[in-house]
Amino acid sequence: MMQLLSRNYDLFNDFMFNNNSLMKTDIKEKDGYYYFDIELPGYQKENIDLEIDDGYITIKAESEIEKEEEGKMLLKERQYSSCSRSFYVGNNIKSEDISASFNDGILKLIMPSRETKHLETVQKIMIE
Repeated sequence: MMQLLSRNYDLFNDFMFNNNSLMKTDIKEKDGYYYFDIELPGYQKENIDLEIDDGYITIKAESEIEKEEEGKMLLKERQYSSCSRSFYVGNNIKSEDISASFNDGILKLIMPSRETKHLETVQKIMIE
């Protein structure tokens, strides 16, 4: 992991939208793979989009439109919004190398930390 930090320090610092309350993320490296755990509470799998382009993996999440409920709202702390975050993972990761799953509000991504061939086009990643 120290090699990654010295070569690609931006893996942990490059993102498009900086709001620490959205998409809290844990990243670990083990046995040649990166493991991402990304919090997306209240979002549905159908409303999460993953892409990899030019070395950046981007996660976009759209919330369901808040339903009108009867009665007077006394306290509202939950946000209904859209968010996006990108991480630099290197130019050599392709979509087939990444597995993604979503369960209980946690998006899990697994991708190799080794370099693979360079691809220059935007690629969609399916979530299981």
